[in-house]
Amino acid sequence: MIVRRKYIIAAAVLLPVVGLLVGWSGLIGVRASTGHLAVTDWFLHWVMRNSVRTAALSHEAPPLDHPALLPPSAGHYEIGCAMCHGSPARLRSETVKQMLPEPPDLAPLISTWTDEQLFEIVQHGVRFTGMPAWPTQERPDEVWSMVAFLRQLPDMDANRYQELSGLYPPPMEGEVDDLPLSCESCHAERRLDAESLVPSLAGQSETYLLESLRAYADGRRASGIMQLAVSSLPEEAFGDLARFYAEQEPPVRNPADIDAGLVEHGRMLAQQGRAADKIPACLSCHEKPDGNPAYPRLSGLSRPYLTRQLQLFVDGVRGGTKYSHLMNEVAKNLKPEDVAAAAAYFSQRSE
Repeated sequence: MIVRRKYIIAAAVLLPVVGLLVGWSGLIGVRASTGHLAVTDWFLHWVMRNSVRTAALSHEAPPLDHPALLPPSAGHYEIGCAMCHGSPARLRSETVKQMLPEPPDLAPLISTWTDEQLFEIVQHGVRFTGMPAWPTQERPDEVWSMVAFLRQLPDMDANRYQELSGLYPPPMEGEVDDLPLSCESCHAERRLDAESLVPSLAGQSETYLLESLRAYADGRRASGIMQLAVSSLPEEAFGDLARFYAEQEPPVRNPADIDAGLVEHGRMLAQQGRAADKIPACLSCHEKPDGNPAYPRLSGLSRPYLTRQLQLFVDGVRGGTKYSHLMNEVAKNLKPEDVAAAAAYFSQRSE
């Protein structure tokens, strides 16, 4: 018994030392060109799938069938994902195919994952693969939108993909053709409607737009989509972009058919607030043209966009300009019906 114990102790001491010596010797190859042993490749993928399957048990997918979820995700996929995973309009490069592990063509794999598992992969990435996490962990709503896009990807042709992503769209009359893909591919007025999750920037103040771009760049306003978009822009371009969109005339859109009682509830909040809950009148800050230029114009923005942004304030994750903390205080007392009503009212209102 004593001898056996000595062997066990010796092995416990020597094995780590031997492992360190082998690692120090350089005999363990790390060349991507040689690939993994088949058993290593199988084991790593087996571990990854089991990990994702277990972690996904804590997620529950929301409805993912709204068309408005697709365009911002398609634009993000084009600038952040397609270079590795390919797209209906772009094949993977030969360089990417030499990575280890090779980033897969996603189209044939999407059906092998549930929505919750796709969310887990996109939100958190995968270690040892080069698959990064979503740029911010504070915006699961954006990740679910990406899941909605991925679910459609296998059946998407190049024309549909280009339509959704705004991939190198031909300029329309009165538009410029040298704005980066990350701006006009999403924010061109012809791409927006009453159901859009992408905001209209036309007519917002130059101050608000410039401060918002800086907030995205600094990480003070969380958005995986926008943080990636502005990361490709030099800071000196922020002023030009803010000026360009501020000079555009806000469009007039046909308002959606919304319950009159909901709109009236929103009008009361906008014009009078609710003193009992320390909610000031929305228009005391957001009235244009006399309001603070660092506050956004709300009138005419789409109902889904306003709903999402108000909910982000309620959840305590919506940053922005140096005045955003004021809205965070107001949002603490907003009820779900207040969010719906305010979004409904301002989506119907024109200045």
